[in-house]
Amino acid sequence: MALALLLTASTGWAQTQTPPQPKPPAQAKPTAQQKAPARPTPVPVKPGPKSPFLPAAFKVTVATEGSYPPFNYIDRKGLPAGFEMELAQEACQRMRAECEYTIVKWDELIPGLLDRKFDIIMSSLEITNERRRRLGLSRRYYLSPGAFVAQKGAPYDGPPLLLRNKRIGVQKDSSHADWIDKSFRRSAQIKRYATVAEALKALIGDDVDAVFGDKVQLWQWSQKAEGKCCEVVGQDIKDIPTLGTGVSAGLRREDIKLREALNKAFAEMMSDGTYKKLNEKYFPFALN
Repeated sequence: MALALLLTASTGWAQTQTPPQPKPPAQAKPTAQQKAPARPTPVPVKPGPKSPFLPAAFKVTVATEGSYPPFNYIDRKGLPAGFEMELAQEACQRMRAECEYTIVKWDELIPGLLDRKFDIIMSSLEITNERRRRLGLSRRYYLSPGAFVAQKGAPYDGPPLLLRNKRIGVQKDSSHADWIDKSFRRSAQIKRYATVAEALKALIGDDVDAVFGDKVQLWQWSQKAEGKCCEVVGQDIKDIPTLGTGVSAGLRREDIKLREALNKAFAEMMSDGTYKKLNEKYFPFALN
């Protein structure tokens, strides 16, 4: 009987006992690629447009008098401006030079250049043998020819020989007086005046038939109220022995590389039309 009870109890315990569950399989350790989050694929970035201007290679100071408009003058902001200053700025960009500008009295331009206070003079510096000996001059960048101015409608708008037997006014002791002497000494009545302004007053008063002088100066006068009576007539007069070679930039003789770079810039401007555009901005006739 006891044995039967023991078997029954054993059987009941066995039926109520939960059978052991199998262990879950061990999970594999994540690899390095599984641990790190996925990175987005980088998108290639296109480079932005390049600046049209290269960084400056060197610094240069340009000096001018600032009192000979429209070639050089001081604008309303007190800064140098004019035809020559625009030429200088264009040349500086082509030379890759960082340029500063300074206003200097005329008598101090050449001494200041030689004392290294600045590097380039652009102030309507006429080419002369004396300046060639002292300075390193650039190539010519403008030439204002000789010309005649006369009353509007006068019959002189042709070759100079039309002024034979006429009265011609000119500033005495000038290169223009030298040319008149050479060309009209025996064929016209030459009247000499202390200044061009006095000669032009004589033209207004009909004391002379024409005045000979610098074309730019005469043209500028004809654009003013006092000069409305008159106009530039005839052909341009270019005569190197008497009227000169023209105007160039002044540099120190030892600055050979700077002079070469400036000459190259001027040559490029004249060949690609840039010089012509600047010329037409200020004058209705060519200056080179």
